Amino acid sequence: MGEEEEVKIPRIRRDLDRRTYWRNIIAFWVLGLCNNFSYVIMLSGAHDILSKQESPNSTVEVQESGRFDCNPISTAAILLADILPTLVIKLSGPIYIHLISYRVRVCFCCLSAIVSFIVVSLSVATWISLLGVVFASVSSGLGEYTFLSLTARYSSAVVDSWSSGTGGAGLFGALAYSGLTQLGVTPAMTLQIMVTIPLIQGFSYFFLLSTPPTLSPQESGASEDQARGLEDQAEGLEDQAEGLEDQAEGLEDQPLIEAQTAGNTDSTLSFSRKLRIIRGCLKYTVPLGLVYFAEYFINQGLFELLYFRKAFLDHNAQYRWYQTIYQGGVFISRSSGAFIKINRIWILTVLQFGNLIFLLAAAWYSFVPSLWVIFAVILFEGLLGGAGYVNAFNNITLESAPGEREFAMGAASVADTLGISLSGVVALPFHNWMCNLS
Repeated sequence: MGEEEEVKIPRIRRDLDRRTYWRNIIAFWVLGLCNNFSYVIMLSGAHDILSKQESPNSTVEVQESGRFDCNPISTAAILLADILPTLVIKLSGPIYIHLISYRVRVCFCCLSAIVSFIVVSLSVATWISLLGVVFASVSSGLGEYTFLSLTARYSSAVVDSWSSGTGGAGLFGALAYSGLTQLGVTPAMTLQIMVTIPLIQGFSYFFLLSTPPTLSPQESGASEDQARGLEDQAEGLEDQAEGLEDQAEGLEDQPLIEAQTAGNTDSTLSFSRKLRIIRGCLKYTVPLGLVYFAEYFINQGLFELLYFRKAFLDHNAQYRWYQTIYQGGVFISRSSGAFIKINRIWILTVLQFGNLIFLLAAAWYSFVPSLWVIFAVILFEGLLGGAGYVNAFNNITLESAPGEREFAMGAASVADTLGISLSGVVALPFHNWMCNLS
């Protein structure tokens, strides 16, 4: 009987590890989905938000006297409100973010997202809508910084899961908004329905995600019952430590810079060390930022100008489905990280700028014969953007030393945000100039 028990114990531990592994994979996918949902909804509804003025029944006068049908305010205004607070958080995060527990950060993210949906849905003026979009930006920006840093405490597979979830937010968020409004649900009611998403995010973090050994239950925000259960699991897994150490000795480490001790954390790394980690990430973050600059210049500077007057969709619907198809491409490629590995991110940058040049020419010369051609190019644009994101963070995860990975992931998250912010700054005056052409 003693021998049978000795055989069963390792099997039970393997089953426990497997369940915990898949539990974390699912949790990070849901967290990625919920975290980016408010951000995507605001961009998908940008055209509708800017059409909403002092009363629910009035709309902004669309400029139809020039070459293009345009809102007086570019949808890039929504982009800037949706991304600049995120940029501030990510640029300043390395200084203070380690002083705030994960529990507090996640609660603040959920609350900000709820406020954003409510404020925008009840808004009667553009500036109030933009304020609501700012809350969405705070939620998604702080959430991305927080959860990407948190991936360093788990299996590297959760990076793929997180990336796929954020891509899913783009697809399902855009589909939900476009689909509901197409069915006749008002934009305001659609936004109010979305309040359930932040609640799911909080549930996923506090009840679905397991607490890693390197993060105390108190810091993560786990309940007391969860904490006791996790302690029991930890005691049952102690015997595997020696075997895992032997395996670790056989693994090759490929740090971005020379390895530090595994005990290093975000709060113990020196300032000079953090700068060296950031420099080591530049070979991935610079191309990623350029990919996002090109694609968001397309999305917020050109989408509204690519209008087919004789198509089966009106102007607002065309804009919404541009966003939806783009997000579909992002979801597909962000979910491919486990199957397709790309080390040379700069190739994606070159291709994305090719998309930008083509669509800019299409808007200027109106030579594209069919809306479906634009749909195909936009799908390709989304595929490139998603591939850049998942592969950049996968490469940083694999090439960072364990003690530096948490900081590297959080700091690298500024790349796409900076590219998006710069594209918004450029797209806003460009859009206005194009709209004023006679």
